[in-house]
Amino acid sequence: MLEQLFGSRTRLKLLRLFLTHPQEQYFVREISRRVEEQLNSVRRELANLEKLTVIQTVTSNKKRYYRLNTKCVLYPELKALIMKARLVIEEDLLQKLKRAGSIQYLVLTGIFVGQDDAKSDMLIIGRINRQKLTPLIKRLQENFDRAIRYTVMSRQEYDYRRDVTDRFLFDILENKKVTLIDALHKVTDNGTDARS
Repeated sequence: MLEQLFGSRTRLKLLRLFLTHPQEQYFVREISRRVEEQLNSVRRELANLEKLTVIQTVTSNKKRYYRLNTKCVLYPELKALIMKARLVIEEDLLQKLKRAGSIQYLVLTGIFVGQDDAKSDMLIIGRINRQKLTPLIKRLQENFDRAIRYTVMSRQEYDYRRDVTDRFLFDILENKKVTLIDALHKVTDNGTDARS
């Protein structure tokens, strides 16, 4: 969607990289590796973004680095546009995942909520066709600057891990997340968990 709006896949990848990591600075080869685009294409788009004052260069130890110019007039609008595009992507993903199986619980965490160090970006609990899931994840990865880490559990595995206070599971459940489906934790009228 945004690729058509911006007219360049590389430019869009660069904007995503800089807008989702506003405090970071990168040298050109590192950017090329992170966005998985040719060096010449990256250099051309960096020059375009620099002319628009969206990014700026910093020289340190005779090396040239690029970083987001948070004082740019376009910064708030570009950041909002990237975030809104992610919401559209998430809604589209939800609809496609629902057709891939029977999902009882689906949360987005990690890169979806700005926590790059999370152990998983998506937790799916239920029965899902992995042959349908894999291409969905691959298409979703095209909208981000790195691989999407996802975890699929059956209801039985989830219940067991919850009962033994599994650290991996509780890291996901207790940290920042966006819950898209929750049929596990429905509360009954008397205030108790209706866990089947």
